[in-house]
Amino acid sequence: QLQLVESGGGLVQPGGSLRLSCAASGFTLEYYAIGWFRQAPGKEREKVSCISKSGSSTNYADSVRGRFTISRDNAKNTAYLQMNSLKPEDTAVYYCWLGGHWGQGTQVTVSS
Repeated sequence: QLQLVESGGGLVQPGGSLRLSCAASGFTLEYYAIGWFRQAPGKEREKVSCISKSGSSTNYADSVRGRFTISRDNAKNTAYLQMNSLKPEDTAVYYCWLGGHWGQGTQVTVSS
């Protein structure tokens, strides 16, 4: 069964950090590029970051570049999104994507 499970979301104060994880089962992670997306209330889902199969190439939305870091551990079949210097506008449900499949999402709320 193909499944993606995100975790690591929560409530954090502005300036804080969170590390999201995306655990894949039923996939061999090394065969896929991976994306992180987010959707804030009333807004369309947007791409935050993506990483190539090998991990050698990454890209980021302008709004998160320099604050977020995407990574992957193919041996653990898990991808990560390290989020630093969080802002209230980062509040959203965060989803990982690979191979045409979405996870269920994890809520990130940045508020004082």
